[in-house]
Amino acid sequence: MDNFEKVTIVKKANIYYDGKVTSRTVLFENGEKKTLGIMLPGEYEFGTSNKEIMEITQGHVKVKLQGENDWSTFTSGDSFEVSADSKFKLIVKETTDYCCSYIER
Repeated sequence: MDNFEKVTIVKKANIYYDGKVTSRTVLFENGEKKTLGIMLPGEYEFGTSNKEIMEITQGHVKVKLQGENDWSTFTSGDSFEVSADSKFKLIVKETTDYCCSYIER
């Protein structure tokens, strides 16, 4: 899906790691929630409360999910799933655009 229709955008940005990772929250009429964001090159770690699906819309990242020993590479058009109540590490190789979908329990 390239466009979202009939949504509410939260005006205030989510800012992490001194502005190197930012996103905006998108709320849908059916209660669905997503964030659209940008990550600058660097290494980051995030925690989850809900299950998340992270889609890389442009860029290149390496991801290490909690409990895994190996890093996986994702580029434009790829996505990966993060379990609820877990952590994941990212190595962002180039400025990366992403869409994160939150799956309510």
